[in-house]
Amino acid sequence: MSKNPYEVLGVARDASDSDIKKAYHKLVMKYHPDKNPGDKDAEEKFKEVNNAFDILKDPQKRAAYDRFGDAAFAGGNASGAGNPFGAGFNGFAGGAGMDDILREAMRGFGFDGFGGFGGGRGTAAQQRGRDLLDNVTISLKDAYFGTTHTVKFSSNVTCDKCNGNGTDDGKPAPVCPRCGGSGMVQTRQGFFAVEHPCPECNGLGRKIDKKCSKCDGTGAVHKQRTLDVKIPAGVEDGARLRLAGQGEAGQNGAPAGDFYLDITVKPDDKFVRDGNDLILKTDIPFTILALGGEIEVQTIDDKELTVKIAAGTQIGSRLRVKGHGMPNPHRSGSFGDLYIEVAMTVPTKLTEKQKKALEEYAGAKPGKKSGWF
Repeated sequence: MSKNPYEVLGVARDASDSDIKKAYHKLVMKYHPDKNPGDKDAEEKFKEVNNAFDILKDPQKRAAYDRFGDAAFAGGNASGAGNPFGAGFNGFAGGAGMDDILREAMRGFGFDGFGGFGGGRGTAAQQRGRDLLDNVTISLKDAYFGTTHTVKFSSNVTCDKCNGNGTDDGKPAPVCPRCGGSGMVQTRQGFFAVEHPCPECNGLGRKIDKKCSKCDGTGAVHKQRTLDVKIPAGVEDGARLRLAGQGEAGQNGAPAGDFYLDITVKPDDKFVRDGNDLILKTDIPFTILALGGEIEVQTIDDKELTVKIAAGTQIGSRLRVKGHGMPNPHRSGSFGDLYIEVAMTVPTKLTEKQKKALEEYAGAKPGKKSGWF
């Protein structure tokens, strides 16, 4: 019997998605094999944490578990495998709709009452491959120019010897004559029809007489992989990129899952991002603010930019420089703006001449309280 996913992650049943994600990341880092080499208990915990998160992060799976418990996944809808990647990766179980989940839940109780949910039978017990997830943290400058994230991992891929069919000759296996390709057979027990995996084809829906020697009839092999994911210029913090068909291989020739990359953009020391605009807080001498003049600023792409300052410019105001913000990831060739936020550092040491000039400007004598303006 599988463990309660809420207990595994240490969260309440009414925990928010954010709380579940935080608990997951904390435990994954704690039990990751790289941090616990050779520790079988940690490895088992790592698998449990991934399986628990696989259920609770998916609204449909979570609802099915809340209603039916372990029986909701008796047919194999929840991922039973551990995380096939390094830190930061997770597998999503893909392809199952709520009708499929409920049908499998009822099978877990031992019956498929009144024809099940949705009616009808499939022609093959195929299951789409799992989706895979990675995350990467990049700098604001990388987000400006765009970059490439290379990820190395191992996962199931379609067997190239049999084209995913699991057969020795590489051709699709014939439909199982006993179950008609559904992968399930029914027996009657009084009023109810009890449905269970076909013993002739082991639930595959196709009868493989001679298995592929490379994948042993599974249609997939485990392989080390390298993916170069192009991160577009202007990508925003929290964005998710999708590479269709780059997830794990599907079962019995079914389509592969997808690969997702979550992007985190680190805060920059100089620039603050606001959508596609950038804000640069800049100290400007009082004389230039009062009399007007020019200043030099460095843009995020390391260019020197001359900005005119009008006489009487106030501290805290923002000066707009068009087209020097972030690239618009949704509109090629379009850029946001750069805003110079005016600041001023008050000098701590003044010469006698400077003090006298300021006193004359303020219309004040030494010791008399007066403002700068």
